[in-house]
Amino acid sequence: MALTAAASAREILTRLHDVMAKRLPAQSKLNSVVEIIGTVLDSEVCSIYLLREGLLELYATRGLAQAAVHVTKLALGEGLVGTIAANVETLNLDEATSHPDFAYRPETGEEAFHSFAGVPIIRRERAVGVLAVQHAAARKYADVEIEALQTVAMVLSELIANADLIDAAAGASTRVQSTAAVRVSGFKLVEGMAAGVAVFHQPRITIEHTVAEDVEAERHRVYAAFDKMREQIDRMASQAEFGVGGEHDEVLAMYKMFAYDEGWSRRINEAIDSGLTAEAAIERVQQRTRMRMREIDDPLLRDRMHDLEDLSNRLIRIVSGKLGTAAQMGLRHDSILIAKNLGPAELLEYDRRRLKGVVLEEGSLTAHVIIVARAMGVPVLGRVKDVRQLIAEGDMLLLDVAEESLFVRPTTAMEEAFEAKLTLSQKRRAAFARLKGELPVTKDGHRVTVMVNAGLRDDLAAMDLTGADGIGLFRTEFQFLVSATLPRPAEQQKLYKAVLDAAGDRPVTFRTVDIGGDKALPYLNHDETGEEENPAMGWRALRLALERDGLMKIQARALLEAGAGRTLSIMFPMVSEPWEFDEAQAIFEAQRTWLAARGKKLPAEIRYGAMLEVPALAEQLDVLLPKIDFLSIGTNDLTQFLFAADRAHPKLALRYDWLSPSILRFLKRVTAQAQAAGVQVAVCGEMGGRPLEAMALIGLGIDRLSITPAAVGPVKAMVRSLDRGALIAHMNDALTTPPRALRETLSAWAGDHGVELA
Repeated sequence: MALTAAASAREILTRLHDVMAKRLPAQSKLNSVVEIIGTVLDSEVCSIYLLREGLLELYATRGLAQAAVHVTKLALGEGLVGTIAANVETLNLDEATSHPDFAYRPETGEEAFHSFAGVPIIRRERAVGVLAVQHAAARKYADVEIEALQTVAMVLSELIANADLIDAAAGASTRVQSTAAVRVSGFKLVEGMAAGVAVFHQPRITIEHTVAEDVEAERHRVYAAFDKMREQIDRMASQAEFGVGGEHDEVLAMYKMFAYDEGWSRRINEAIDSGLTAEAAIERVQQRTRMRMREIDDPLLRDRMHDLEDLSNRLIRIVSGKLGTAAQMGLRHDSILIAKNLGPAELLEYDRRRLKGVVLEEGSLTAHVIIVARAMGVPVLGRVKDVRQLIAEGDMLLLDVAEESLFVRPTTAMEEAFEAKLTLSQKRRAAFARLKGELPVTKDGHRVTVMVNAGLRDDLAAMDLTGADGIGLFRTEFQFLVSATLPRPAEQQKLYKAVLDAAGDRPVTFRTVDIGGDKALPYLNHDETGEEENPAMGWRALRLALERDGLMKIQARALLEAGAGRTLSIMFPMVSEPWEFDEAQAIFEAQRTWLAARGKKLPAEIRYGAMLEVPALAEQLDVLLPKIDFLSIGTNDLTQFLFAADRAHPKLALRYDWLSPSILRFLKRVTAQAQAAGVQVAVCGEMGGRPLEAMALIGLGIDRLSITPAAVGPVKAMVRSLDRGALIAHMNDALTTPPRALRETLSAWAGDHGVELA
């Protein structure tokens, strides 16, 4: 072919633009389109297939039998055309019949043609059709011809969509595999049910205008966007919180290499030369990258290609001026948010009236965003693979986390079943809400203390709404995590006082700041930590606070002044050895002396406690217990440390059960030792918020639970239906000679004894 790819594409684009601007029937326009493409590319056959009602329908052709138009239809994955659409890939064959997916359709008369090339017509990352050319001679198409076809197919996607040439359903979801309903599986992070439209946390920019009016103006826009993007990457690399050395430096170095890659910018410029707008040129090169990624087996190289994808998205956002997240743009409908991952501050930006659920490509039970979501009452499903390929912006979604299911574009039958289950769930919640004035007392008269975990000002209302006995764990780090800078002492004091005021006579236990590891603060320099391969077991919580004692001193003063005239309960997280508790308590006592010397009003009483999360501490309880007023067991971290199993790891998250004899025996031994020393024991963690697990804890002699507000009603109902004495006897027997399936044994006992585990 004499013309260059850019020149061919530009000529076709110009002529297509003229045709589509005319007031002609849709079929006439497509008939003209295949003639234009065939003529410019000197192709004997040019055909357009469009996705309608889940099938690829021959919509227009030059060279094949006209009688086959609207008659020949192929399923996704069927024949060469179906394979191109299903895999979103390009095929270039010198002999079409040699391909294993070739499917002969006699009505087309295509037996006269040997060579075949086809490219997907892509809209919003999904194939809505196929553009194909054929020749009688057996030959491979030149790269410049394929390039021209791909560019034309990109513009064609806009033109056929604007001309209503594809089904409304296909245009809305533009799903490769199907526009039908589909069930997607994930991992249970925060239970609940929700319905809403799909909204991406960082929505992809939809390219609405692909043909450039002024090529030089488009080139200038891309140059300006490259400059801005490179400034952003340079600024990221220079920020103090990234530290020196480690994998993050390698990631940023790779980002910088791609950002300054002249080959990438040259390819975008070549796409602009063909007549594309700046946005379309970037997307055109990105499409080519995605297709190549599908051919790469090396996972490391694929990750690097993902880096380029991220940079391409950033560049498109800059050039289009659409830089905000969905939260900043505002939710207009009841929505289910979709993201790769989220931080707690990002989640808090969303309008809680509209945000009904969250779906994450990644996600971990121990991530702070999950704790925030639980406090907000927002259900979260994690580890949902390929969400960008399965879900389109605006798709209707039904989320049922208990069943680990997400229904995309549900059928009427799915919606009816979901509504029935949701109604039943709401009735249960209403029944639990009526228990707020009832005390959690067992059938044999034993009082169980049920408190809530909190960390945000908005959480305080949960005490009154649920009838909780107080706040058993106030996570002070939330204020640090959602702030752009270190919270000032006055801000900390104001929050702590508000918590105590809201609680009134009910107890509140403040946990000192638990940051570090995977909960790093961007305004703290972490240079000295180096790269942490196991952040959950790294420089975090009390370890960080004792080294950064200035942070703890400020927090101590804020807590002491906020608690003036009251009982103040302070708990230190992740105590590994008794001397760590001693040092932390000494910091608080020194600040109490400092404030007293300045005439400040102080708490009437200070109670000091420790969180048992590190198993090593259990071996020195005889040393620790005489020093403390209470002990709180943090079951989330304790479980993963006991089993040496990262609960964020998808293969391990469900492998080690909270109702394992190992955990229950450990908890029973610790509880007995603490109670013998006259030290109050509580469990703070997700384990205590699940009725069956909470029942087991009560059977170990634990009668203080601090749980998520949503769990208070179900746990109260369980307690009020329980005979504690009978349960303790059963637990003693079960742990003496443990059955292999202890969970099933406890569930059966609960069923036999009428224990409510809804």
